[in-house]
Order: sequence, then C-alpha cells, then structure tokens
Amino acid sequence: MPMAALPKYLGDDFAQASPGLRFGMYLPVWGKDNKTGETLWTSHDLNYREAGRDRQVRQFKDENKTQALNQSARLNANDRQLMEKLAQRQAAAASVLPQMLSLQARSIAPFTTGLGNEHPLENGFAFLNPYGLPYLPGSGVKGVLRQAARELASGDWGDERGWNQQPSYTLKMGKEPVHFSMIDALFGKECSMGGKEQMRGALSFWDVIPQIKGDRLEVEVMTAHQSHYYQKKRDDRAGNSDSPHESGQPNPINFLSVPPGSGFAFHVQCHQALLARIAPDLAEADRWQGLLQAAFEHAFDWLGFGAKTAVGYGSLQRDAQAEAAMKQAFEQIQAQAQAQAELDKLSDEQRQIKELEQLFLATKDKGGLDAGCPVATQRLKLLDDALGWESPEYRQQAADLLRRIAKDLPWAKKRKQEASDKLARLMA
Repeated sequence: MPMAALPKYLGDDFAQASPGLRFGMYLPVWGKDNKTGETLWTSHDLNYREAGRDRQVRQFKDENKTQALNQSARLNANDRQLMEKLAQRQAAAASVLPQMLSLQARSIAPFTTGLGNEHPLENGFAFLNPYGLPYLPGSGVKGVLRQAARELASGDWGDERGWNQQPSYTLKMGKEPVHFSMIDALFGKECSMGGKEQMRGALSFWDVIPQIKGDRLEVEVMTAHQSHYYQKKRDDRAGNSDSPHESGQPNPINFLSVPPGSGFAFHVQCHQALLARIAPDLAEADRWQGLLQAAFEHAFDWLGFGAKTAVGYGSLQRDAQAEAAMKQAFEQIQAQAQAQAELDKLSDEQRQIKELEQLFLATKDKGGLDAGCPVATQRLKLLDDALGWESPEYRQQAADLLRRIAKDLPWAKKRKQEASDKLARLMA
C-alpha cells in the first residue's frame, strides 16, 4: 500500500487538507515491496502473484500515480466554500476600485497550469498558497493577452481591432528619448540584455481563481513516446536509436486538470495616471478597455489560457449570463458602500436612528416583522439610549421612528405601558 513521506504522528487521514497540500505534501505515492515490507521510495509497489502459462509467482511493478492523484484531486466542503469566498472577495474589491475591466468566462475544455513546477510525478500543478486551490497567475493572463495584442496588431488575423505596433509614443528616460508602441504602454516594454529602455505597463492583471465545476479536479494522462530521445537512452524496443520517432516506448504521465464548465473571472486594473502621462489617447474615454476586450476575445477564440493550449487545453468562451450576475453584484456592493459612506458622515445618534430605519424597512419588505425579529430588539435599545440624548432634535427623530415602527410592529403587552411611559419622557 503506498504511503506519504510524512512522520507517523501526522497520521494518514488528510481528507480535510486542501488539494494543494494533498498534492504537494501528503501525496501517498511512495511504494513498498509487499513481500519484504521494505519502503522503495519509488512511485510503484512491488507485488507478487501467479502469472504465465506455468502459473509461477512473479514480481510486478504496480504504479501508484493515478490512485495518488485521484486522492489529491477531491474538493471538500471547505475547499468549495473558500473558492467561492475568494472569488467574492476579488469581485468586491474590483467593484469599488476605479479603472477596472472585469470579464467572466467559462471553460469549454480541460484547463491545466503549472505543469513545469517541480514534483515527484514529473508534472506539477499551480496551487495558490496558502489556500491550496488551483489558480492561473496574473502573469499568465498578461502573457496570453500580450500575445493576442501582438497577433491582432500584426494584421495577419484580418481586423486589427484598433491595435498597432507603431512606436507612436515617446518618453524621455535620462538623456535619450525612448519610443514605444501602445502594446508597450499597456503591457510594459522589455529590452535586450543590458538595455535600459524597460518600462512598466499601465495594466495590472489579477490572479484568476477557477470556480471548479463538480467536486474534484480531473486526472488526465499524456503518453510520451520520445523518452529515448529526450533522455538519450538506447533501447532495443526503440530501435537502438536516440533520434526522435514515434516507435519509442510509451511513457504514460498523469497530471491534474480543471474540468470543462468551470468559471473564470478576469480582473484587470489600469494605472490611469500613468497611462494618461505616457499615452494620453489610450486613457481618453477609456479607450484601453475596448482594446483589451478585443484582445480577450481573440485569446478566447484562438489562444487559450494555461498550459497545453496547442492541443486544446484552456479554451474558454465569454459567459454573458455570469457577467450580468457580476454586474448586478457590483451594483449591490457599490450601493452598500455608498450607504455606509453616508452613515459614516452622521453623528452617533443619527447613525443609530438611520440603521434602525434601514433594518425596519428591509425586514418589512421581507415580511419578517414579529416579536422575535432584530427590529424588536434594536428599538428597545434605541428607546433607552435616546432617553440619555441631550439634543431635542435627535430625541424627536427617535420618537417619530419608534411610533412609525409601532404601527407595523405593536409593543408586546408586558412592555406596552413601559414603552409608552418612556416615549412620553422622550418627547417631553
């Protein structure tokens, strides 16, 4: 039975650990010789069973990779809740920050990323620390969109959609002027080794947290036939040749992927002051947003995101329904932020009156006014607190609100006389 390379006191139940921890730290992949009990520190077990015409007991190497990856691929309830909260946190920040472009997309093919990360199973995966959930780094988004912009600007794809590669802008760095294009202005300008003409772009790309469909990642397999070429190993079964050809021995390699149908939210922030300084026409009327949307659409149609895009992985399409929901959520967040800003301007007395009024109206709209609702509790507090206020104006406002509430939520019989007496003192 395979095991993880861990101290025994940690046990062997990691069902509540994140996928990132189960993949990187707690992966039960290390095999043992089931005859001698020796730990092998390989990804296979040595098992013994009868085989062949003579029914002799023979030794078999049984791989543990697929089973181990399947164990790390599960998402528990905490993972799903955390994944949703991270997306909500990003959306809340994006809704109140200026100069943001947000798009929603849905995958129509498996998505994988971070395969080049080091891992005992040869292919890694990108998990966001400390959450242990799959993610697409913002740098990966930026790279795809820069390539999309270059392809559109080349004119090879028909309509340039406003992009071009002309060095139309100039910025003085030191004593020498530097000429750069709109792609450089938005994505940054790179220079050759030892050059000094590098500059940052106006756009910042946020990490993307995929909203995974279902309750697990997928375990896929690629079957390389060129190990004799890459590792320069001569083998009779590969024709004793180290040149690349398709007659080599297959080498199945498992890796993780995000299943199709998962949601992706892209958020891009523009440094408006920088863009207005280095490329004013791109900042004017938010022209950069139209250009970037064109680059996104080109990337969705022709490029894909993440790894293995050449064979179809990472294909996404824009999700209009999700964007409408995101827009509605943005409006709600902005309305709440505005309401909170207005509350912050009020005195403590006014704020207490306003908060109770908002709670009363919201509860009334939902049909939830009853003796046990929060309104009943809060109005008692307001009544007691208002008796200590010095301002006659605030005392009168509190009394008016309490009488208004009493029309829809009468006082309880045992409190009616007491409340009536306090209201009379409040208005005296």
